[in-house]
Amino acid sequence: MNINEIAKLANVSRATVSRYFNDGYVSAEKREQIRRVIEETGYKPSAQAQMLRTKKTKQIGVIIPKINSESISGMISGISKELKQAGFWLLLANTENQEREEVEYLKLFSENQVDGIILIGTIFTPAHKRALRALQVPVVVLGQKLEGYSCVYQDDYLAAKESARMMLKDAKHPAYLGVTKRDHATGEERFRGFLDVLEEKGIDWDNSFYEESAFSVEDGYEAMGRLWERHPEIDAVFGATDSVALGALGWLQEHQIRIPQQVAISGVGDTVSGRIVAPKLSSVHFFYQTSGQEAARLLLELMNGNPAGKEIKMGFRTEERGTTRQTAI
Repeated sequence: MNINEIAKLANVSRATVSRYFNDGYVSAEKREQIRRVIEETGYKPSAQAQMLRTKKTKQIGVIIPKINSESISGMISGISKELKQAGFWLLLANTENQEREEVEYLKLFSENQVDGIILIGTIFTPAHKRALRALQVPVVVLGQKLEGYSCVYQDDYLAAKESARMMLKDAKHPAYLGVTKRDHATGEERFRGFLDVLEEKGIDWDNSFYEESAFSVEDGYEAMGRLWERHPEIDAVFGATDSVALGALGWLQEHQIRIPQQVAISGVGDTVSGRIVAPKLSSVHFFYQTSGQEAARLLLELMNGNPAGKEIKMGFRTEERGTTRQTAI
């Protein structure tokens, strides 16, 4: 079966069938005739032939910082849902939070003719910005705000404020378990939100109550131990992510410290793990799958010729549970 035979069976010209496959104008009547023949015959056009004709690969490069992350998997699910409906395939590049690999993948995808790129960003170095400027294909940044680029990002500052308010109700000696401040959203914006709530409540901040952690539960566990060694008077702990907060929860429970009676804890991200521990973790829910869908829609708009620079800031939902000072339910 080839394009000439499809045209003959559909009673249309070869050029009409060609326009149909290349998204050109075809009347509704003829489009339906062609569609019916394709469905009846099971015909599938050659991907390579289509690429040669249209200069399009129908492939989208998605660069992710790590694969074993609930937030990342939610974003990818949303991206995949939208782009597959539009007829695109995803090429995933997992960088394991290696900045140089992110830059290399930006170059690699651009050189290997993907139709667009979604970068789930964490840190933007000068090398990142040079690579982004050099791209010959549209790009959307997901998870961070980057001036001059189409972005979908979370309201990390306000989300952190709401999370901090939950665990600071009666606290006099709060602590902060953070991640690298080079990560503008998770590191810098969430810490800024936390500090602003302290100011609202008239609590003086001592930076020795800050401990930096990597992103895993194990890292949060170890960071909590270091904090407690310095300040056993801690009565509230803010985790920049749910994983970090869960690590802190594990360390405190292991050392017979009652939650939330002695120490209140809150996180950000509303992970499944946080919802099944005892007590359940107070947190902030981000709509990760929806943000992935929004990023995919933005990219489709860019590929259709819309100008870059549109920004979408996502909402969130506060989830107060058993690790902050409230009646257990």
